[in-house]
Amino acid sequence: MIVYLHGFNSSPASGKARQLGDHLAAQGRGAEYCCPALPNSPRAAIATIEATLPPDIAAGVTLIGSSLGGFYATHLAEKHGWKAVLVNPAVHAHRLLRDALGPQRNWHTGETWTFTEAHLDELAALDVPAITLPQRYLLLAQTGDDVLDYRDAVAYYAAARHIIEAGGDHGFSGFERHFQTILDF
Repeated sequence: MIVYLHGFNSSPASGKARQLGDHLAAQGRGAEYCCPALPNSPRAAIATIEATLPPDIAAGVTLIGSSLGGFYATHLAEKHGWKAVLVNPAVHAHRLLRDALGPQRNWHTGETWTFTEAHLDELAALDVPAITLPQRYLLLAQTGDDVLDYRDAVAYYAAARHIIEAGGDHGFSGFERHFQTILDF
């Protein structure tokens, strides 16, 4: 099962989620793919992801998390022993998102909501101080990310496999070039 986890204020309508879903469908693997709509509450987002998967699936899950979805993927990989591909991931999101406190708007759905201290507390409770089994992770990062400092992810996932590209952006330009690498992983 391949599970794509979108980022903060995003949705399953994100470009990367749609591209990957279309690619897998074209290969006849659409049934192996899901991209749940994640609630704004981090605790509820984790519960939604876990509820999306069949209860008997103990292994064979690969999470692909972008930005905040990468933070969630790391938490779940550590909790369940799953593999995780991290695309310009948020590291220690409770610290990173402090400046985002206040009114928010989802880019795809238009939903408005308020990001609060309670959300930061939920993120802090999900934080993984250090990863174990780095072979379970693949980091994809671009140095031109204007939202997150790619060096934070490189340091945090230091022992994991890395693909670092010069330039790019937070959306990870050219994501589709890495589909085969992701599937091979």
